[in-house]
Amino acid sequence: MGYGIIKAAKGKPEILVIGILDQRKTTDHYYKISRIFERTLKLIDEYKPHVLAIEAPFYGNNVQSLLRLGRAQGAAISAALFRSVPIVEYAPRKIKQSITGHGNASKEQVAIMLQKTLEIKILPENLDATDGLAAAMCHYYRKSENAHLTRKRSWKDFIRDNPERIQ
Repeated sequence: MGYGIIKAAKGKPEILVIGILDQRKTTDHYYKISRIFERTLKLIDEYKPHVLAIEAPFYGNNVQSLLRLGRAQGAAISAALFRSVPIVEYAPRKIKQSITGHGNASKEQVAIMLQKTLEIKILPENLDATDGLAAAMCHYYRKSENAHLTRKRSWKDFIRDNPERIQ
């Protein structure tokens, strides 16, 4: 499982954390799900994200892989719901398109574009980490595209949506 958390300060995104939860040596699928839930909770508690952007499941050739992926995504989604963090899902093609301009981009192309955009000095060896970061950046771009559509209707709305700006 790859993850990336960004902060959009002054209109420019910056990476807070990027990484993976490597479970290749774990054979018990239910234990893997538990670890995903726990790691996601830990990240939420530490970084207090406003939203969880996640890649929507996609159907490949193997139905068993799809079921396992769905369970894993469900664990991350459940952790976010447990902490009342809103969730948005993006199709893999939408994420790739938002990062590279092309929905059929490879993992390597996405990683290189993120490296340039976010000024990452050294890319992680496991590109699942940049996949997680790509979902966060897709949401950032999507939110930026629609910024002109969201107006604050009252001071109460502004305070609710921007608690960090209140002193």
